[in-house]
Amino acid sequence: MSTWLYNLPIWLMAIVIFTLTFLIAAAVHGLVRRLAVGERARAFKALSPGMLPPLGIIFGLLVGFIAFQIWGDFDRAKVAVTNEASALRSAVLLAANLSPEE
Repeated sequence: MSTWLYNLPIWLMAIVIFTLTFLIAAAVHGLVRRLAVGERARAFKALSPGMLPPLGIIFGLLVGFIAFQIWGDFDRAKVAVTNEASALRSAVLLAANLSPEE
């Protein structure tokens, strides 16, 4: 897959992702409405309330795991930046004690 999506500005990337998600949801909705006629309509109506709690739990777990991963990545990035700043400060302090020739 090409990386054109990753090179877009954030606002444009959000619009593209939202549009694609909307189109996929609209296609699924249209397909279900087309298939839900007669006896199948009652089956779809009976299935919907039973599927919402498991889907909500799965969504909540997914959001929780993603948030945990992002939190860990943020902590690792913060430690890396702190180490880099400390190393740079050490280099500056050591450079001050060197003679001009060195």
